[in-house]
Amino acid sequence: PDPSTPTTFVLLRHGETALTAGKRFSGSGGSDPALSEAGRRQAARTAEALAARGAVEAVVSSPLLRCRQTAEAVAGRLGLPVTVDEGLRETAFGAWEGLTFGEVRERWPEELNAWLASPDAAPAGGESFGEVAARVAETRDRLRAAHAGRTVLLVSHVTPVKTLVRLALGAPWQALFRMELAAASLSEIACYADGNASVRLLNDTGHLR
Repeated sequence: PDPSTPTTFVLLRHGETALTAGKRFSGSGGSDPALSEAGRRQAARTAEALAARGAVEAVVSSPLLRCRQTAEAVAGRLGLPVTVDEGLRETAFGAWEGLTFGEVRERWPEELNAWLASPDAAPAGGESFGEVAARVAETRDRLRAAHAGRTVLLVSHVTPVKTLVRLALGAPWQALFRMELAAASLSEIACYADGNASVRLLNDTGHLR
């Protein structure tokens, strides 16, 4: 492919699960919930929107069930297979899995404050933002090389999607706390062979209305 043609990553956060509405920590070390009925409807609407767009050439998903179900709904509509990539999984939240932010603050206030203050702090048994960023960056570079010049749908989670956007912007890690990312929202980044990137879209939910 022409080296001036970017690899375009369309970033799709999975649809809702039973834990989404309660804003509970739901990472890669918890119960691995399935899509709720609302989440399945969101996945179907997203599939129709992406089929109308017609640009997606490959679908890559986190291994977690909610992402695979979302990806399969879209890929089925597009007539594409789903490739699973471990690098797209959500942060492991360790002891915080299944809890709300408030519940974590009540039980582990010092640990939570440290997590909010440093990319190197992690929940007990979990991952830090720094570890997730390293994993996501490696995954991005690998997929960019494998799909050079193509448009690829990445079905993932809040932290990996926000991290991909943050890295494209060259923003500090605290930018993670300043982005809204709704269930089944679409974002988009363009990644060039020379390492440059640009953000084209963030948290689009127009297809769900």
